[in-house]
Amino acid sequence: MVLLCSLAVAPGASAQASHAAPPSAIDAALQQHVAASDADRQAVLQLLEREEIKAVAGSAGIDLKKAFDGVATMNATDLAQVAAQARQVEQSLAGGQSRITISTTLLIIGLLLLIVLILALK
Repeated sequence: MVLLCSLAVAPGASAQASHAAPPSAIDAALQQHVAASDADRQAVLQLLEREEIKAVAGSAGIDLKKAFDGVATMNATDLAQVAAQARQVEQSLAGGQSRITISTTLLIIGLLLLIVLILALK
């Protein structure tokens, strides 16, 4: 009976050991995740610092202080979504464009509203 129980448990134990990731792989994945989140956070914060963004936020009545604070507390999923939009706005503003088109303005307002909504739902 004891032999039967040990034989039944042994294959499960060896199967678990063969599927475990080495600590170095786990550390590398964690570091990559942290680096990606840091890059996303930096992309959003850099965009929020632009004068064009400050002007649009002011005219729309959006408090950028709340947006800055919210970026610091966003989870990785929300942050990735906001960062993707921030990068799209940044590309629209790249190249030293002197005026903001309507579509870029709408992107900026959408981005700011998304940040505010994420904060409000927390």
